[in-house]
Amino acid sequence: MGKTLSIRMDDANYEFLNSLAKDEGADLSKAVRDVVYRGRVMLAIERYKNGAASLGRAAEIAGVAVGEMTALLSAYGVKSNLRKEDYLEGLVNLERIW
Repeated sequence: MGKTLSIRMDDANYEFLNSLAKDEGADLSKAVRDVVYRGRVMLAIERYKNGAASLGRAAEIAGVAVGEMTALLSAYGVKSNLRKEDYLEGLVNLERIW
């Protein structure tokens, strides 16, 4: 299992999380985990869109595999910022390790 974390938050956010948990038939801990996961995904998408993160780094931020990150970017309508040179560099790296 994961780590336990105790945090302080304002009443509005606490009530929001409680309401979210109730609506989804989950407990408060699950609601918090879901919001954190979605926040990670949105942060990764934002950084990728702005060019502040590569595809691999965005996947790390989101906590998903690169293939899943590609699918998430597509689902949110984010176009790839990969260039032909990126693909060629990837092939060179693949040859080197294969």
